Amino acid sequence: MPIPVSRRRRPAHRGGGPVWLFDLDNTLHSASHAIFPAINEGMTRYIIDALGIGRAEADELRLAYVRRYGATLLGLARHHPIDPHEFLRVAHAMPELRQMLRAERGLARLIDALPGRKIVLTNAPEGYARAVLDELGIERLFERVIAIEHMRRRGQWHAKPDLAMLRHVLRAARVRLAEAVLVEDTRSHLKRYRRLGIGTVWIVGHLVAPVRGALGERRAARMPGTGRPHYIDSRIRSLKSLRRVISRSSHALD
Repeated sequence: MPIPVSRRRRPAHRGGGPVWLFDLDNTLHSASHAIFPAINEGMTRYIIDALGIGRAEADELRLAYVRRYGATLLGLARHHPIDPHEFLRVAHAMPELRQMLRAERGLARLIDALPGRKIVLTNAPEGYARAVLDELGIERLFERVIAIEHMRRRGQWHAKPDLAMLRHVLRAARVRLAEAVLVEDTRSHLKRYRRLGIGTVWIVGHLVAPVRGALGERRAARMPGTGRPHYIDSRIRSLKSLRRVISRSSHALD
């Protein structure tokens, strides 16, 4: 399936840099703050209504399909008679999106200053992705958005971290694997895609880990420093730190 290129104003590419592949949620903004809870609730609600099951079973199914397939949608589409587009619409319906967003100060300036091409690569639907980018004031800085609808092949849904899918969408975008750098919060995606020889940047500043309170309740706490796995070229807390990354070649990251 051809990857659509935005007909809006194309960004000016700065020469001499890599092709940046930016994940969206918890990379370009903090989805953990309010958006992920809303998406999870929307997915669970859809599963309850579509399959006629209870909340506990719906939550378990949602998480099981993420672990097995990389995205809840893929499991639902494979095993249940659901409408994938309706599922994506329901799960990502956010009338209060502007109030829910949290991002780094000066985000547009940080992204614009990076040399090279910039592409968003997300398992989210395109409408939601473009709405987020527009609210953040950075949509014009990306030459295209590769969303989950564009990852379909031969009638089958795919998502990160599928290897064949990435080869396909990057070929369509005229991106060589050797020049690509993926900036992503999900380690499993980075680990899998490192096999293709692309650069990997793990951003951890928006991640949270569940911990138990004194009474056993679950609370959110900032992820502690966990080092840098061997398949990660660079570990950063903030997109500001990408300035360190571009000071070196895309395959000799710090």
